[in-house]
Amino acid sequence: MQVGEVRVAMDSDFEKLKEICENHDGWRQDYNKNGIVVWTKSTDVTSFKMIKVFSTFKDIPADVMYDVLHDPSYRRVWDTNMIEGFEVCCLNPNNDIGYYAIKCPGPIRNRDFVTQRSWLATEKEYLILNHSVNHELVPIKKGFLRGMSYLTGYVMRPLESNSKGCQLYYVTQCDPKGKLPSWGVNKLTTMLAPKIIQRLQKAAKNYESWKSKNNPSFKPWIYPEQITIPRLNYDHIKAFSDSLAQSEESLEDEENFKLSDFHDEDV
Repeated sequence: MQVGEVRVAMDSDFEKLKEICENHDGWRQDYNKNGIVVWTKSTDVTSFKMIKVFSTFKDIPADVMYDVLHDPSYRRVWDTNMIEGFEVCCLNPNNDIGYYAIKCPGPIRNRDFVTQRSWLATEKEYLILNHSVNHELVPIKKGFLRGMSYLTGYVMRPLESNSKGCQLYYVTQCDPKGKLPSWGVNKLTTMLAPKIIQRLQKAAKNYESWKSKNNPSFKPWIYPEQITIPRLNYDHIKAFSDSLAQSEESLEDEENFKLSDFHDEDV
């Protein structure tokens, strides 16, 4: 799906995500350590590179990782960079639109994103993907720049030799907007990707214990009858260029960006 496009995801969208994850032609391997592999790739879409990460977890089932990535209540526990996150509306039981605001260290301004998220669970794999859209009920807030996700996705598969483990692919290509230099963002995302995966692994290890004490039966991403958010009103979807124009008006100088501004605790 294209940025700004709002529709129910089709099988072809998920197949495209899997093809991106599994086909390494044209990708450059930038990191391979402690079971985590990171590739990057330049595209014609933007000067910000697409990044892909692969890892194997022998002690985390695929369905647990899937739940961790979905569960908004648990995200507030483990994602210390999240300022705010909520679901806006749903297209159907497997597609929704949500808001996510992320804290950035100075001199970087905080960013937020409005994305359509789509997901699919089968006997063999679990898939989640998102891309940016423009919903009029979530306007740009003062103090934030509205970032753009061209594609962010996850593919999780149980290990054939160990049902208690899984493989994880994570791929993303985003434009944070503002005046951040693409070379700096590309370098930073490559550096931080392994730390993000390690943090996700830690969160997944603790999820079942946490969930058993926090509304354990509530999983609307699995049980559609539990969905409480409103259905999408297509009149609320606006051309994405309107959102971008607002972002441009809100720019502050971030050209003094330095990689040394970021530390492990920022991830």
